[in-house]
Amino acid sequence: MTQVGAVTDPGGLFLGTAGTDYSQRKVHVMNLAFLRPLYESPGPWVSVYLDATRSEQKADHEVDLRLRAMREHLVAKGADPATIDAIEDTIRQRPYEHGRYGVAVFARGTDVALVETLSEPPVSENAFVEPFPHAMPLIAARGEEVPYVRVLADRAGADLNALTVGGAPRSDKVKGSDPYPIHKTKVGGWSQARYQRSVEESWRRNAGDVAAAAAELAEQVGAEVIVVGGDVHAVDDLVPKLPKRWHDHVVRTEAGSRGAGADETALDDVTMRAITDTAQKHVRDVIDRFRVQQGEGSASTGLSDVVTRLQRGQADTVLLVNDESSTDKLWIAPDDVTLISVDDQPLREAGVTDPLLVRADAALVRAIAGTGAQLILIEPGEVDLEHGIGAVLRYADASSAASSS
Repeated sequence: MTQVGAVTDPGGLFLGTAGTDYSQRKVHVMNLAFLRPLYESPGPWVSVYLDATRSEQKADHEVDLRLRAMREHLVAKGADPATIDAIEDTIRQRPYEHGRYGVAVFARGTDVALVETLSEPPVSENAFVEPFPHAMPLIAARGEEVPYVRVLADRAGADLNALTVGGAPRSDKVKGSDPYPIHKTKVGGWSQARYQRSVEESWRRNAGDVAAAAAELAEQVGAEVIVVGGDVHAVDDLVPKLPKRWHDHVVRTEAGSRGAGADETALDDVTMRAITDTAQKHVRDVIDRFRVQQGEGSASTGLSDVVTRLQRGQADTVLLVNDESSTDKLWIAPDDVTLISVDDQPLREAGVTDPLLVRADAALVRAIAGTGAQLILIEPGEVDLEHGIGAVLRYADASSAASSS
């Protein structure tokens, strides 16, 4: 269990092997399952990355200018006008938000399949018309979603917030079963001690109710972190009542209050810190596993070998340098995410009559998502990789050792 105060720095603090500092970069182990529905329908797909920042006074004018440039770009690439119209309508209908941010939109035909807000505007606004969605810029901006539960407690109950494994938010309010008495007062007379004991018993029962609700929610969302804040005495009563399996996942803080109009900034900071630390520990663990496999001679490295491992469903986590300037391409089967190759002959031998040649990063993302593998985007030189790509394997075989020797 970790005790955290009201911090303002949301960065992580974990240090990886060889002195690698993961705290200053947005590097996460990413599960790409949320992208799978995008690969279930044939293209062409239109993928748009747009700066959605706008002033409240000139919002319509700023959006019009960006959408006009986007339309011209997509028309030049041969996009379906109906798809462009659907994307424009989606962007125009999004409510105004303060600050600088971006938006990623993926559509085919008149169906807008996925819209995501980016925490920052894209480095360069761009639009793509390709056989499959171009999701790599979204992945690079999105990072890892660590499922968590946050408990804001007092003597009467708690407010619960959570993020699920799939990124869906959850919230709940817990009202303790003993709403009265919960405040100690100097009632005086012979009943003073009995009244005080009654109050303390109410506190304990209410803490038990909150702990049970928090544990149940943590199970439902697959939480990796439980942040508990609010009234310090309520927190002290609540945490020991959580099931033992959750004790190592608890982060306690004195930040937060259930009082009307209370500022939750400090509690938000603690929550972000806990989530970031957990995400960066995932990165450290995966890179350590890769280096162990390298030492054993069973690591997968290089484009051709990693592609082979993805075909076999052998890749657990792919490590990739995100080189936006890369011109590498891979062959894929339109209707089978596991059929991916550096040349078309193996696919034709497998019975694929119309293999497609697509961007390597798009093909890799599709195969990673489709085979249930995970992805880490890393910096050049951070890990010894051939051609900027490697993989931690679920299991090793004779060919693994041969390819790494």
